[in-house]
Amino acid sequence: MISFMNDYSEGAHPRVYAMLMKTALEQNTGYGLDLHSDTAREYIKKQLKRDDVDIHFIPGGTQTNLLVISSFLRPHQCVIAAKTAHVNVHETGAIEATGHKVFVMEGVDGKLTADLITEALDYHTDEHMVMPKMVYISDSTELGTVYTKAELKTLHEVCRQKGLILYMDGARLGSALTSKFNDLTMADIAELTDAFYIGGTKNGALLGEALVICKDELKEDFRYLIKQRGAMLAKGFVTGIQFEALFKDKLFYELASHANTMAEKIADALIGLGYKFYAMPCSNQLFPILPNDKLDKLAKDFLFSYQAKIDNDHSVIRLVTSWATTKEHVDRLIKAIESL
Repeated sequence: MISFMNDYSEGAHPRVYAMLMKTALEQNTGYGLDLHSDTAREYIKKQLKRDDVDIHFIPGGTQTNLLVISSFLRPHQCVIAAKTAHVNVHETGAIEATGHKVFVMEGVDGKLTADLITEALDYHTDEHMVMPKMVYISDSTELGTVYTKAELKTLHEVCRQKGLILYMDGARLGSALTSKFNDLTMADIAELTDAFYIGGTKNGALLGEALVICKDELKEDFRYLIKQRGAMLAKGFVTGIQFEALFKDKLFYELASHANTMAEKIADALIGLGYKFYAMPCSNQLFPILPNDKLDKLAKDFLFSYQAKIDNDHSVIRLVTSWATTKEHVDRLIKAIESL
Protein backbone atom coordinates (compact mmCIF):
# COMPACT_ATOMS: atom_id res chain seq x y z
CA MET A 1 0.00 0.00 0.00
CA ILE A 2 1.22 3.49 -0.90
CA SER A 3 0.05 6.18 1.49
CA PHE A 4 -1.36 9.55 0.51
CA MET A 5 -3.18 9.66 3.85
CA ASN A 6 -1.15 12.43 5.49
CA ASP A 7 2.18 14.28 5.59
CA TYR A 8 3.54 12.78 8.79
CA SER A 9 3.75 9.06 7.95
CA GLU A 10 7.53 9.17 7.55
CA GLY A 11 10.04 9.83 10.32
CA ALA A 12 12.25 12.84 9.62
CA HIS A 13 14.49 14.20 6.88
CA PRO A 14 18.03 12.71 6.99
CA ARG A 15 19.55 16.12 7.74
CA VAL A 16 17.37 16.37 10.84
CA TYR A 17 18.46 12.89 11.91
CA ALA A 18 22.07 13.80 11.18
CA MET A 19 21.98 16.76 13.54
CA LEU A 20 20.24 14.69 16.22
CA MET A 21 22.92 12.00 15.88
CA LYS A 22 25.74 14.56 15.89
CA THR A 23 24.50 15.97 19.19
CA ALA A 24 23.33 12.68 20.72
CA LEU A 25 26.02 12.56 23.43
CA GLU A 26 26.03 16.26 24.25
CA GLN A 27 24.91 17.40 27.67
CA ASN A 28 22.30 20.09 27.19
CA THR A 29 20.30 22.31 29.49
CA GLY A 30 16.68 21.12 29.68
CA TYR A 31 13.25 22.64 29.09
CA GLY A 32 14.12 24.52 25.90
CA LEU A 33 16.80 26.70 27.51
CA ASP A 34 19.67 25.05 25.64
CA LEU A 35 22.01 26.54 23.04
CA HIS A 36 20.45 24.60 20.16
CA SER A 37 16.99 25.99 20.92
CA ASP A 38 18.48 29.45 21.20
CA THR A 39 20.21 29.03 17.84
CA ALA A 40 16.97 27.84 16.23
CA ARG A 41 15.18 30.87 17.66
CA GLU A 42 17.77 33.17 16.13
CA TYR A 43 17.42 31.48 12.74
CA ILE A 44 13.65 31.91 12.87
CA LYS A 45 13.91 35.54 13.98
CA LYS A 46 16.01 36.23 10.89
CA GLN A 47 13.14 34.87 8.78
CA LEU A 48 10.72 37.13 10.67
CA LYS A 49 13.07 40.13 10.51
CA ARG A 50 12.19 40.79 14.14
CA ASP A 51 13.93 40.37 17.47
CA ASP A 52 10.96 41.32 19.65
CA VAL A 53 9.08 37.99 19.45
CA ASP A 54 9.00 35.10 21.90
CA ILE A 55 9.49 31.63 20.39
CA HIS A 56 8.53 28.45 22.24
CA PHE A 57 8.95 24.89 20.96
CA ILE A 58 5.86 22.76 21.63
CA PRO A 59 5.57 19.00 20.97
CA GLY A 60 2.44 19.03 18.78
CA GLY A 61 -0.16 21.12 17.00
CA THR A 62 -3.23 20.33 19.11
CA GLN A 63 -1.19 21.03 22.23
CA THR A 64 -0.09 24.36 20.75
CA ASN A 65 -3.66 25.38 19.86
CA LEU A 66 -4.92 24.35 23.29
CA LEU A 67 -2.13 26.29 25.01
CA VAL A 68 -2.67 29.46 23.01
CA ILE A 69 -6.45 29.59 23.27
CA SER A 70 -6.66 28.61 26.93
CA SER A 71 -3.87 31.05 27.87
CA PHE A 72 -4.93 34.11 25.90
CA LEU A 73 -8.67 34.02 26.61
CA ARG A 74 -10.53 34.77 29.82
CA PRO A 75 -13.10 32.19 31.02
CA HIS A 76 -16.10 33.91 29.40
CA GLN A 77 -14.48 34.40 25.99
CA CYS A 78 -14.60 32.31 22.81
CA VAL A 79 -12.67 31.86 19.58
CA ILE A 80 -14.13 32.39 16.10
CA ALA A 81 -13.14 29.77 13.51
CA ALA A 82 -14.23 28.40 10.17
CA LYS A 83 -16.49 25.35 10.27
CA THR A 84 -13.70 23.22 8.80
CA ALA A 85 -11.09 24.48 11.32
CA HIS A 86 -8.85 21.93 13.01
CA VAL A 87 -9.87 23.22 16.46
CA ASN A 88 -13.50 22.55 15.55
CA VAL A 89 -13.27 19.21 13.78
CA HIS A 90 -10.11 17.28 14.62
CA GLU A 91 -9.12 18.03 18.21
CA THR A 92 -11.66 15.94 20.13
CA GLY A 93 -13.14 18.97 21.85
CA ALA A 94 -9.75 19.93 23.33
CA ILE A 95 -10.57 23.64 23.21
CA GLU A 96 -14.03 23.22 24.74
CA ALA A 97 -12.46 21.04 27.44
CA THR A 98 -10.51 24.10 28.60
CA GLY A 99 -13.82 25.96 29.02
CA HIS A 100 -13.70 27.99 25.80
CA LYS A 101 -16.32 27.71 23.08
CA VAL A 102 -15.32 27.47 19.43
CA PHE A 103 -17.86 29.59 17.54
CA VAL A 104 -17.88 28.46 13.93
CA MET A 105 -18.74 30.30 10.72
CA GLU A 106 -19.30 28.57 7.39
CA GLY A 107 -16.09 29.92 5.84
CA VAL A 108 -15.19 30.44 2.20
CA ASP A 109 -13.00 27.62 0.87
CA GLY A 110 -11.90 26.97 4.43
CA LYS A 111 -11.05 30.64 5.06
CA LEU A 112 -12.53 33.32 7.28
CA THR A 113 -13.33 36.80 5.96
CA ALA A 114 -13.77 40.18 7.63
CA ASP A 115 -17.52 40.02 6.95
CA LEU A 116 -17.79 36.64 8.67
CA ILE A 117 -15.95 37.96 11.72
CA THR A 118 -18.23 40.98 11.88
CA GLU A 119 -21.26 38.71 11.55
CA ALA A 120 -20.04 36.59 14.46
CA LEU A 121 -19.52 39.69 16.59
CA ASP A 122 -22.97 41.05 15.75
CA TYR A 123 -24.55 37.76 16.79
CA HIS A 124 -23.04 37.98 20.29
CA THR A 125 -24.87 40.90 21.85
CA ASP A 126 -24.57 40.77 25.64
CA GLU A 127 -23.36 39.00 28.78
CA HIS A 128 -25.79 36.12 28.29
CA MET A 129 -23.58 34.87 25.49
CA VAL A 130 -19.87 34.12 25.29
CA MET A 131 -17.71 37.02 24.18
CA PRO A 132 -15.69 36.58 20.95
CA LYS A 133 -12.09 37.57 21.62
CA MET A 134 -9.92 35.54 19.26
CA VAL A 135 -9.94 34.72 15.55
CA TYR A 136 -8.40 31.37 14.63
CA ILE A 137 -7.20 30.77 11.06
CA SER A 138 -4.83 28.26 9.50
CA ASP A 139 -2.46 28.58 6.55
CA SER A 140 -2.75 26.41 4.63
CA THR A 141 -6.37 25.74 5.58
CA GLU A 142 -7.95 22.37 6.23
CA LEU A 143 -9.04 22.43 2.58
CA GLY A 144 -5.52 23.15 1.34
CA THR A 145 -6.25 26.74 0.35
CA VAL A 146 -3.93 29.63 1.24
CA TYR A 147 -4.41 33.18 2.47
CA THR A 148 -3.17 36.05 0.35
CA LYS A 149 -1.44 39.06 1.85
CA ALA A 150 -4.49 41.21 1.08
CA GLU A 151 -6.79 38.76 2.84
CA LEU A 152 -4.58 38.59 5.91
CA LYS A 153 -4.28 42.38 6.02
CA THR A 154 -8.08 42.66 6.00
CA LEU A 155 -8.38 40.19 8.87
CA HIS A 156 -5.64 42.04 10.75
CA GLU A 157 -7.48 45.35 10.34
CA VAL A 158 -10.86 44.08 11.54
CA CYS A 159 -9.23 42.36 14.53
CA ARG A 160 -7.47 45.60 15.49
CA GLN A 161 -10.69 47.59 15.13
CA LYS A 162 -12.67 45.11 17.23
CA GLY A 163 -10.02 44.32 19.82
CA LEU A 164 -9.63 40.68 18.78
CA ILE A 165 -6.56 38.45 18.97
CA LEU A 166 -5.56 37.05 15.57
CA TYR A 167 -3.94 33.61 15.79
CA MET A 168 -2.70 31.48 12.90
CA ASP A 169 -2.31 27.70 13.03
CA GLY A 170 0.75 26.99 10.90
CA ALA A 171 0.79 23.19 10.93
CA ARG A 172 1.31 23.33 7.16
CA LEU A 173 2.78 26.81 6.95
CA GLY A 174 5.70 25.58 4.87
CA SER A 175 3.34 24.30 2.20
CA ALA A 176 1.41 27.58 2.27
CA LEU A 177 4.50 29.76 1.96
CA THR A 178 5.85 27.77 -0.99
CA SER A 179 2.50 27.58 -2.81
CA LYS A 180 2.46 29.22 -6.25
CA PHE A 181 -0.63 31.11 -5.08
CA ASN A 182 1.13 32.60 -2.04
CA ASP A 183 2.40 36.16 -1.76
CA LEU A 184 3.08 36.17 2.00
CA THR A 185 6.43 35.92 3.73
CA MET A 186 6.98 34.70 7.26
CA ALA A 187 7.86 38.30 8.15
CA ASP A 188 4.46 39.41 6.85
CA ILE A 189 2.74 36.87 9.08
CA ALA A 190 4.69 38.07 12.13
CA GLU A 191 3.56 41.60 11.33
CA LEU A 192 -0.09 40.79 10.69
CA THR A 193 -0.88 38.28 13.47
CA ASP A 194 -0.62 38.36 17.25
CA ALA A 195 0.64 34.78 17.42
CA PHE A 196 1.24 31.90 15.01
CA TYR A 197 3.13 28.68 14.87
CA ILE A 198 5.51 27.10 12.39
CA GLY A 199 4.77 23.43 11.84
CA GLY A 200 7.65 20.97 11.97
CA THR A 201 5.73 17.72 12.48
CA LYS A 202 4.24 17.89 8.96
CA ASN A 203 7.36 19.24 7.28
CA GLY A 204 10.33 17.02 7.92
CA ALA A 205 10.74 16.99 11.70
CA LEU A 206 10.13 13.99 13.94
CA LEU A 207 7.86 16.19 16.00
CA GLY A 208 7.46 19.75 17.18
CA GLU A 209 6.03 23.16 16.40
CA ALA A 210 7.56 26.60 16.90
CA LEU A 211 5.07 28.98 18.52
CA VAL A 212 5.79 32.64 17.82
CA ILE A 213 4.16 35.22 20.11
CA CYS A 214 4.30 38.65 18.51
CA LYS A 215 2.10 40.76 20.80
CA ASP A 216 3.81 41.86 24.01
CA GLU A 217 0.69 41.59 26.18
CA LEU A 218 0.45 37.88 25.43
CA LYS A 219 4.01 36.94 26.39
CA GLU A 220 3.86 37.26 30.17
CA ASP A 221 4.30 34.04 32.18
CA PHE A 222 3.80 31.85 29.11
CA ARG A 223 6.47 29.34 30.19
CA TYR A 224 4.46 28.79 33.38
CA LEU A 225 1.44 27.97 31.24
CA ILE A 226 3.44 25.61 29.00
CA LYS A 227 4.55 23.70 32.08
CA GLN A 228 1.07 23.64 33.63
CA ARG A 229 -0.41 22.15 30.44
CA GLY A 230 2.20 19.40 30.30
CA ALA A 231 3.78 20.73 27.10
CA MET A 232 7.26 21.51 28.43
CA LEU A 233 9.66 18.74 27.43
CA ALA A 234 12.51 18.02 29.82
CA LYS A 235 14.57 17.25 26.73
CA GLY A 236 13.45 20.42 25.03
CA PHE A 237 16.69 20.46 23.06
CA VAL A 238 15.27 17.61 20.93
CA THR A 239 12.78 19.98 19.28
CA GLY A 240 15.30 22.83 19.28
CA ILE A 241 17.85 20.74 17.37
CA GLN A 242 15.27 19.79 14.74
CA PHE A 243 14.28 23.40 14.08
CA GLU A 244 17.95 24.31 14.01
CA ALA A 245 18.35 21.78 11.20
CA LEU A 246 15.25 23.01 9.35
CA PHE A 247 16.22 26.69 9.47
CA LYS A 248 20.02 26.57 9.36
CA ASP A 249 19.61 26.85 5.61
CA LYS A 250 16.59 26.57 3.32
CA LEU A 251 15.63 22.99 4.24
CA PHE A 252 12.24 23.99 5.70
CA TYR A 253 11.21 25.61 2.42
CA GLU A 254 12.80 22.94 0.21
CA LEU A 255 10.81 20.16 1.87
CA ALA A 256 7.53 22.04 1.65
CA SER A 257 8.18 22.96 -1.97
CA HIS A 258 8.79 19.32 -2.85
CA ALA A 259 5.46 18.30 -1.28
CA ASN A 260 3.69 20.99 -3.31
CA THR A 261 5.41 19.92 -6.53
CA MET A 262 4.26 16.33 -6.05
CA ALA A 263 0.70 17.50 -5.32
CA GLU A 264 0.68 19.77 -8.37
CA LYS A 265 1.70 16.84 -10.56
CA ILE A 266 -1.28 14.82 -9.29
CA ALA A 267 -3.66 17.77 -9.64
CA ASP A 268 -2.59 18.47 -13.23
CA ALA A 269 -3.14 14.82 -14.15
CA LEU A 270 -6.61 14.76 -12.56
CA ILE A 271 -7.61 18.00 -14.28
CA GLY A 272 -6.39 16.54 -17.55
CA LEU A 273 -8.67 13.55 -17.00
CA GLY A 274 -11.63 15.86 -16.46
CA TYR A 275 -12.04 15.49 -12.71
CA LYS A 276 -13.27 18.37 -10.53
CA PHE A 277 -12.05 19.47 -7.09
CA TYR A 278 -13.95 20.28 -3.89
CA ALA A 279 -11.47 23.12 -3.23
CA MET A 280 -8.97 24.67 -5.61
CA PRO A 281 -5.63 22.82 -5.49
CA CYS A 282 -3.17 25.22 -3.84
CA SER A 283 -0.82 23.24 -1.63
CA ASN A 284 0.00 19.66 -0.61
CA GLN A 285 -3.61 18.71 0.22
CA LEU A 286 -5.86 17.80 -2.72
CA PHE A 287 -9.62 17.19 -2.63
CA PRO A 288 -10.70 15.58 -5.91
CA ILE A 289 -14.25 14.38 -6.56
CA LEU A 290 -14.29 10.81 -7.86
CA PRO A 291 -16.89 8.10 -8.56
CA ASN A 292 -17.40 5.76 -5.61
CA ASP A 293 -16.95 2.60 -7.68
CA LYS A 294 -13.53 3.83 -8.81
CA LEU A 295 -12.56 4.75 -5.25
CA ASP A 296 -13.20 1.20 -4.09
CA LYS A 297 -10.71 -0.04 -6.68
CA LEU A 298 -8.18 2.68 -5.88
CA ALA A 299 -8.32 1.83 -2.16
CA LYS A 300 -6.89 -1.62 -2.83
CA ASP A 301 -3.44 -0.16 -3.51
CA PHE A 302 -3.45 3.35 -2.02
CA LEU A 303 -4.26 4.88 1.35
CA PHE A 304 -6.31 8.09 1.40
CA SER A 305 -9.14 9.56 3.45
CA TYR A 306 -12.75 10.35 2.59
CA GLN A 307 -13.68 14.00 3.05
CA ALA A 308 -17.35 14.32 2.06
CA LYS A 309 -20.19 12.71 0.14
CA ILE A 310 -21.25 14.66 -2.96
CA ASP A 311 -24.13 12.42 -4.04
CA ASN A 312 -24.96 8.73 -4.11
CA ASP A 313 -22.32 8.08 -6.74
CA HIS A 314 -19.50 10.54 -5.98
CA SER A 315 -17.29 11.40 -2.99
CA VAL A 316 -14.55 13.85 -2.14
CA ILE A 317 -11.30 12.25 -1.04
CA ARG A 318 -8.21 13.85 0.45
CA LEU A 319 -4.81 13.11 -1.05
CA VAL A 320 -1.81 14.47 0.85
CA THR A 321 1.78 14.61 -0.33
CA SER A 322 4.78 15.09 1.94
CA TRP A 323 8.43 16.07 1.93
CA ALA A 324 9.18 12.36 1.38
CA THR A 325 6.65 11.59 -1.38
CA THR A 326 8.49 10.13 -4.36
CA LYS A 327 7.87 10.77 -8.04
CA GLU A 328 7.55 7.01 -8.47
CA HIS A 329 4.65 6.84 -6.02
CA VAL A 330 2.96 9.83 -7.67
CA ASP A 331 3.33 8.25 -11.11
CA ARG A 332 1.86 5.00 -9.82
CA LEU A 333 -1.14 6.85 -8.39
CA ILE A 334 -1.72 8.73 -11.63
CA LYS A 335 -1.39 5.54 -13.68
CA ALA A 336 -3.86 3.78 -11.38
CA ILE A 337 -6.42 6.58 -11.74
CA GLU A 338 -5.95 6.61 -15.52
CA SER A 339 -6.54 2.87 -15.65
CA LEU A 340 -9.86 3.22 -13.83
